[in-house]
Amino acid sequence: MEKSLILKEKFLDEFGLEEQDLRTYSPLTLAYIGDAIFELVVRTVLVERKNTQAEKLHKAATKIVKAETQALMIEAIKEELTEEELAVYKRGRNAKAVTRAKNATMSEYRRATGFEALMGYLYLKGDIARMLELIHLGVEKAEVTL
Repeated sequence: MEKSLILKEKFLDEFGLEEQDLRTYSPLTLAYIGDAIFELVVRTVLVERKNTQAEKLHKAATKIVKAETQALMIEAIKEELTEEELAVYKRGRNAKAVTRAKNATMSEYRRATGFEALMGYLYLKGDIARMLELIHLGVEKAEVTL
């Protein structure tokens, strides 16, 4: 089994879940899981880089896991996306969310939702390697301090 699929396969096996058709997920559902997996990646990198107080880790993470930063990252990597990835991003960006942006413009919030939808899609697809590649590329191109 390809390493990118190990985590998802373990979840499916452990909880007796069946693989779902990703095309049936709403873009906001993809963004919901994408938000969580993106935050997990950011927190993991921060913890592995510096073992420090949880409050300091939280402050560092919240600077990255916010709509403004995610919008910058997706704009920086948009040209690197495949047609499939771009279509998922656009579905997420154009989805009509019930919630409103708190500390971001509506444009940033929508682009961030598209970014999260893409991360969720790649995660659920089992393509963790591509998800991490895009996050890393976004961090570098948008000059995000991680």
